[in-house]
Amino acid sequence: MEVLSHLRVLEIGSSAAASYCARLFSDFGANVRKVECPAGDPIRRSAPLTPHGQSGWFAFLNLNKSSVILDATDPNAVAQLTALIEDCDVLVDGRDIDSADCPAIDIAAIRQRCPGLIYVEASWFGREGPYARFAATDSTIRALAGLIKLAGPAEGPPFHAPDFQCGILAGLWGFIAAASSAVAGMRGPGRGRSWSLSIFESSLALSEYQMFEAYQRGDVMRRIGINRFWPNFPVGIYETKKGWLGITTITPAQWRAFCDMLSLSELRDDPAMVLGADRLQYMEQIERQFIPRLKTRTAQEWFLEGLKRKIPIVPVPEISDLLVDAQMKGRGAIVPVLLDQEKGLTVGSMQRLTSTPPRRGGKVPRLGEQQTISSRRRHLSDTKSTSSGRIDAGEPPLRGIRVIDFSMGWAGPLCTRTLADLGADVIKIEAIQYPDWWRGVDRRPAYIKDRMYEKTARFCMANRNKRGITLDLTRQQGLTLAKRLAAGADVVVDNYSADVLPKLGLGYDVLRKLNPRLVMMSMSAFGTNSVRRNCRAYGSTLEQGSGLPSVTGKADGPPVMSHIAFGDAVGGLNGCAAVLVALIHARSTGQGQFIDLAQIECMMPFAAPWITVHSIDRTPPVRYGNRHPQFVPHGCFRCAGEDNWIVIAATDASMWQRLAALIGRYDWAIDTSLSSAEQRRGIEDVIESSIESWTLTRDPDQAMSDLQLAKVAAGVARLPIDLLNDPHLRSRGYLQEVERAFIGLHPQPSMPIREGEAPFAIRTPAPTLGQHNNEILSGFLGLSSAEIAHLAREGVIGTEMVSEAELAKAKYAASDQQFNSIAPKRDPSGADRPLGA
Repeated sequence: MEVLSHLRVLEIGSSAAASYCARLFSDFGANVRKVECPAGDPIRRSAPLTPHGQSGWFAFLNLNKSSVILDATDPNAVAQLTALIEDCDVLVDGRDIDSADCPAIDIAAIRQRCPGLIYVEASWFGREGPYARFAATDSTIRALAGLIKLAGPAEGPPFHAPDFQCGILAGLWGFIAAASSAVAGMRGPGRGRSWSLSIFESSLALSEYQMFEAYQRGDVMRRIGINRFWPNFPVGIYETKKGWLGITTITPAQWRAFCDMLSLSELRDDPAMVLGADRLQYMEQIERQFIPRLKTRTAQEWFLEGLKRKIPIVPVPEISDLLVDAQMKGRGAIVPVLLDQEKGLTVGSMQRLTSTPPRRGGKVPRLGEQQTISSRRRHLSDTKSTSSGRIDAGEPPLRGIRVIDFSMGWAGPLCTRTLADLGADVIKIEAIQYPDWWRGVDRRPAYIKDRMYEKTARFCMANRNKRGITLDLTRQQGLTLAKRLAAGADVVVDNYSADVLPKLGLGYDVLRKLNPRLVMMSMSAFGTNSVRRNCRAYGSTLEQGSGLPSVTGKADGPPVMSHIAFGDAVGGLNGCAAVLVALIHARSTGQGQFIDLAQIECMMPFAAPWITVHSIDRTPPVRYGNRHPQFVPHGCFRCAGEDNWIVIAATDASMWQRLAALIGRYDWAIDTSLSSAEQRRGIEDVIESSIESWTLTRDPDQAMSDLQLAKVAAGVARLPIDLLNDPHLRSRGYLQEVERAFIGLHPQPSMPIREGEAPFAIRTPAPTLGQHNNEILSGFLGLSSAEIAHLAREGVIGTEMVSEAELAKAKYAASDQQFNSIAPKRDPSGADRPLGA
């Protein structure tokens, strides 16, 4: 039986966020019913379209659901809808985005009668705050979220990727809310949970890293060109002899290897170009030297060469390349789909659970088609529970879940941070020899002496609400303790390369023997069985290899990246969703499993509409730049002042008329020949010119205010630093002030999902290095003070980062000892016995 087959999910209203949330349930067998008006969900008409007029976007969002027609004019409509809701376990409500003629109902009254109901309500900005009633689109949300202004040519306008991003991000967050509620419900009978989901705040998962870099470093980020991003260079997409190549060079070692690969010894040895931030000052000079050399070989040839040298580079695929990728099909990243009479391919589930895998493809429901209604009814409270008692209404949903966190950087820590925010006890494992690289990779004496590794805002952002210990996993004592921690845990997470933990002796084959109920997730870049499993990758690499850049930008331009490190946050949220599904299964059956999550696959939903349509019509996808296949006008327009921009979209005829009147073109407002977007497309240049003449005379916030008063979708293109003082976020308490050693009071972002008016509180700041060694080793594992002191003397644990010189000395001593020792000598004191035994 599929892992979520006991759940019934109902989706109402028209919202990509709600649809994707519900799609994630259907991937694992939930019975998902979608309520539509007689005209159908408006998303059914969203471009791109197949030859028979089927929407690729709708197909991806609604795989394996049923469609239920409900006519709001029917006198029995409210009663019918109420009956559907009372018959479900999870209600996903997108009516605040677009009611799609769904009847008004009293949700509070229904929840009184059905206290176990899990309810997720999506809105653009949340119920309260200055933006609460703003008209919005995917692109205006991304503009306000700081995701547009830094991409594109330096002179402007900023480039932004096509729609479909916000719905996926918010849908993931909605699923996390609902699935965590389902986990909580398995502790015993109790109340359901009611969640509000802000699509705007959901999108900040992508920009929070740059927001907090700006908090620490100041206003240093600017748009510096197509496929160029602060603070590293080169990070971008470049032309080769055949195909495009995604390149990311972060560390000095990667830069040296990149220069060696291209025989650029002069650049390699220049002390002014060691760090990525330094190289930004010489971008043109550096590109003049390496771009011609890249054109001497193909993207695939450079990829293979980079693989040998451990450089994060990857061929940038066209949509057609993804469709013939045997590995993508083999892993279920590309799956078959039936759209009425058309057979095609679409993007499958990213949550690659190995024992209870997701569905591999399926059917898109025709309007009114009941295709998955089951005859069996089972409620959450009927499921086997590992504990008894009622759910405390004030408890976070994941109370009692213990997570061992081997992850570093952004993707893995975001996954485990979200689990911690929802109440899980997350124990983060680092080593004083190799701490989390988001503490910094600088090992020079001054950096160590000043404890700079305790002062990085990005580490604090990604690791709040966790407890932290240090263990040297290359030593037997550290390895033994890590195994004991895993033996008492519910979840283990890592985002190393696929072979790292298995080589250390911490692979799933080892840990499941110690703990059969353990859920273990590997979050490698390409998957444990991938031919690219040894390829180094960052979040930028994942976007470069996802197919999304091939549909972003202008038709005559290169593939365009939309956001540096995009893939990290997306991988982290998908990882959290996968863990929650596996926990539901483990709580029900007592059996854990391995999750083989490939972060590259987590990026593919953003290209899903084009993948679906291209699989059927084989026509190369159209690249619209900042324009839109359905909305005219749609673009990014310059405002008064230096580098000020606003995104504006007219999504229907009435919004177009209000926009035309606002900018003084009353003749356009009453001209019936311009009532449709296709009619306006013929004069799109003229329309855009008139809009920009109007915006150029206004401050961007004033322009947004005037447009929103006229109910025209508009959003100022913000920089990440602007979000620290955004009036809407401030009014909602999105940034919470937290006190921490070494840095003092600092802001922390809230989750975009809430169970009340206030966000989930940040309980504890990020741990200092080894902060909870004594607490966990003594309290959880039962070690004595003498044993803990011995571990500290041996360097197995500690609270201070090891310098480069100390690390080299330790490596030399270890190799020297290995050379001179025929067999390990036993400590007569018994100190090498299993600790805590």
